[in-house]
Amino acid sequence: MRGLVVIDREVEATLIPSGDRVMVPAGTDLRVMQTLGGNVTVQSESTGQLLRIDAKDADVLGEEYAQAAKALEPKHSEDGSFNEDQVWEQLRTVYDPEIPVNIVELGLVYQCKAEPLPEGGHRVDIQMTVTAPGCGMGPVLVEDVKRKVSSVPGVKEAHVELVWEPPWDQSRMSDVARLELGWM
Repeated sequence: MRGLVVIDREVEATLIPSGDRVMVPAGTDLRVMQTLGGNVTVQSESTGQLLRIDAKDADVLGEEYAQAAKALEPKHSEDGSFNEDQVWEQLRTVYDPEIPVNIVELGLVYQCKAEPLPEGGHRVDIQMTVTAPGCGMGPVLVEDVKRKVSSVPGVKEAHVELVWEPPWDQSRMSDVARLELGWM
């Protein structure tokens, strides 16, 4: 799926690592760098900048990218009830656009707590961090988490807080993450 794509329409993207939103004009040559979690990290051939194309706009890169994004939508439980495992499944589909490891394996999720609501459904509270203070992608990742967790059946409220204590370090990474990054 990786390769050079010339987009045929303008698309909004996120600059990496600043997190700024920009418009990428039609006719731009983009090199696909990674496709994880439905979003696509690309590099502009003309400027060398890294950009993230959101899953909802992945079709601008071709039908195979749109299908890959759609395949990550949460699967509904047979009876439509809340299942905390589905929350964790969705968290595992959120990736830092510069690192090919999900935020759970990176150790960025510090807490995930689900509580039933009196009116039905569940509220999910998540505390997470990023790999470096001041990372411009932090708010982008928070919105990814909120959107994906909110899509889980039975979740009525999703609250995501970006925290800095304790500071993240590599000891929080799982063995899966270390292996993926070649650190084992």
